[in-house]
Amino acid sequence: MTSDHTRQRAKHGPAAWLDAVVYDLARQMRWTFLPPLMVYFAAGFSGLTGIVGTFFVKEYLDLSAAYLAGLAFWAGLPWALKMPLGHLVDIIWRWKWLLVYLGAGLIGLSMIIMYFVLTEREMMEAIMPISAWYITSFLLTPCGLVIQDAVADAMSVEAVPRVDTQGAPIPEEQSRAMHVTMQTLGRFALITGTVVVAALNIWMFRGIEAMDAAAKANVYATIYLVALSIPLVSVSGVILAGVQKYRAKHNLRKTGLSPAEADALFERPDEDTTPNPWYFIGGGAFVILTLAVGLGQVPYSQEIIFAGSMAIVLFLMRQLVATLSAAQARALIGTATIIFMFRAVPRPGDGITWFNIDVLGFDQQFLSVLSLITSVLTLVGIVVLRPLMAEKPIVWIIAMLTIAGGVLTLPNIGLYYGIQDITAPLTGGVVDARFIAILDTAIESPLGQVAMIPMLAWIARNAPSNLKATFFAVMASFTNLALSASSLTTKYLNQIYTVTREVRDPATGEVTVPADYSELGVLLIVVTAITVGIPLLVIWLVQNSRLRTSD
Repeated sequence: MTSDHTRQRAKHGPAAWLDAVVYDLARQMRWTFLPPLMVYFAAGFSGLTGIVGTFFVKEYLDLSAAYLAGLAFWAGLPWALKMPLGHLVDIIWRWKWLLVYLGAGLIGLSMIIMYFVLTEREMMEAIMPISAWYITSFLLTPCGLVIQDAVADAMSVEAVPRVDTQGAPIPEEQSRAMHVTMQTLGRFALITGTVVVAALNIWMFRGIEAMDAAAKANVYATIYLVALSIPLVSVSGVILAGVQKYRAKHNLRKTGLSPAEADALFERPDEDTTPNPWYFIGGGAFVILTLAVGLGQVPYSQEIIFAGSMAIVLFLMRQLVATLSAAQARALIGTATIIFMFRAVPRPGDGITWFNIDVLGFDQQFLSVLSLITSVLTLVGIVVLRPLMAEKPIVWIIAMLTIAGGVLTLPNIGLYYGIQDITAPLTGGVVDARFIAILDTAIESPLGQVAMIPMLAWIARNAPSNLKATFFAVMASFTNLALSASSLTTKYLNQIYTVTREVRDPATGEVTVPADYSELGVLLIVVTAITVGIPLLVIWLVQNSRLRTSD
């Protein structure tokens, strides 16, 4: 009796919670999950050059916050090309690994460009301006990442086995659980890459505040050189997947299956994808529109490209929705709309980062510490919230994240007004400011990643088997266009509320642009109001319409 009572209490105690949250995730891990996790890890590791890029722009280039927000818009658009790429992956299923090599080449080229910009500046400047090289490198990386990500999504579906070691089909419920675990681990691997990045940055930026310009440039160059390992990791994942597939087929043949029968269990011969030309027409239209408007220097080019891209994505989404039942289609549209608005809200922009550097004295190493804290807390958030994501509807999760997103801007507002002495000081110095910055990070870190996991799991469970990669790609393109919308609205707000950092002439040391943070506080307040108000309004509208979702 006592033993039974003890076991019953254990089911509801800390041990049971730890088992459900941590140990269960580890138990569901499969070796076949590792290859796509390596590609996702490489994507997270690609952030290695993020802090270097921020300081490179600040110290070497005279680019405004509004211009950088616009550049972020262009960098986000390659993700819209995930539509034809995802469909291409479904079509060339056996040869999808070739695309990983292509993406790795683009990422490697991006890192090599910045390495030579820092080590052979005169040679590179003789070819074209340094700002042009930086922009080229800045845009090459997302192009490579989106190619690899399209393949990683397909690999994440393939990594979940359809049969056991004896060739018998895996039960539906077990298969669904593994798909959810795979998507959770995918986000986990992505953030783990950022943890490694932050730790490396902390180590490499040690003592940088005492270095002269030449020594800093050498540190920056070394980081870009280390970043060449990013494409190596993703390529290694593809090679490992090939080895695992060969061994699995070999073991199945030992059970008595013929080579053709063993091969059929992996290569989906019964689920061949019929090419839909509209996905490639849409992708081609996107490229033509981008080049025509961008190179033609058409006024409002970013807005035109965003509107055209949205029209193309919505058209292709309609093609996908036609393959679902009416109930599934309505749920998918409602869910996608809510997630889009959650991600489309504006951010403060680079002005808050400049303020933290110039006024609060945050250096490269402390920003690396913040990045490490962000990554670790995101990992914790994903693991801790995983059972909640399995139990609660997506709408409930987004509503809670929206409120948290509004709360996360409050520490920044407090920092600004405290330092500026406009209200009663909230900080007594840089130490307090750093504590508040860490608190801000603790609130913000898990939001974006947690919001996407339920949708990815829904696609993995419900999308037609021969269109998995296409579904991942089109829905990712739609939700990533929200980030382009966020960049646009961020640019607009930075044009209304102007924030400038101090810029000095490198030769004379004369101040060419004075620092002005007088409008930063109002900018932060406006961003907070929009961040909370718009998504909650959209949630209410969707949940009171035919698109209401309870998944």
